[in-house]
Amino acid sequence: MSELIILGCIVGLLSGFFGVGGGTILVPLLLLLGYETKVAIGISVTQMLFSSVYGSYLNNKKGTLDVAIVIVVGIGGFIGGLLSGFITSSVNDEILEVIFLSFAIFALLRLFITTKEHHEQKEVSKILLFIIGFVIGAISMSIGVGGSIILVPILVGFLHVPLKKAVSAGLLFVVFSSLAGLISHTMSEDIDYMSGIIIGSVSLIGVYFGIVLKDIVDEVLQKRLLGSFYFLVVIYLINRIFLEV
Repeated sequence: MSELIILGCIVGLLSGFFGVGGGTILVPLLLLLGYETKVAIGISVTQMLFSSVYGSYLNNKKGTLDVAIVIVVGIGGFIGGLLSGFITSSVNDEILEVIFLSFAIFALLRLFITTKEHHEQKEVSKILLFIIGFVIGAISMSIGVGGSIILVPILVGFLHVPLKKAVSAGLLFVVFSSLAGLISHTMSEDIDYMSGIIIGSVSLIGVYFGIVLKDIVDEVLQKRLLGSFYFLVVIYLINRIFLEV
């Protein structure tokens, strides 16, 4: 119990400080503690529902949440997320870890790529938005991450959505996808509810203090610390997947 409370505080603090989904942080930490990959993914999906709902509430209070942007892509993410439990159950742990490693490498590279912002937002086909949401929801929920780090650059770089709106939309998208992921993983019996609820509840406290800390620390230092964290995750996963006997 005590280790879950400590883990929840750490995950929430890092999520709030770095502005990333808890899954990117939580899954490798759970693997490090000896949890099986599929159990770690199930716990992460549960925790994400807590943090994404809370974060979307805060964004709505600040007036940065535009529901209209994300409703179609969110529905696609929800339906895609419903497949995640089946995907996770059908794929062995090694392949899931390789997919997560690919995601972590992408997240690391994203830190060094500046997405160009545009002044005018594009009118985009709702069918295209649905397909984007469906694919991201299915893949991200299968490895226990929110998917916003993939969705936000698409919204900003290709659909010309303003960055602040895109970030808020990305977090609301996680509400849709994580709810579907929770349903799907429940049907596949991959969820350790008690651990997920404890970590998710405690992480909300960490998120608050992480956001406070984020406003104090220099943005350049914050980016370097986030890059260092992702680098450590990548090294750990490479060692776990390819070097451990």
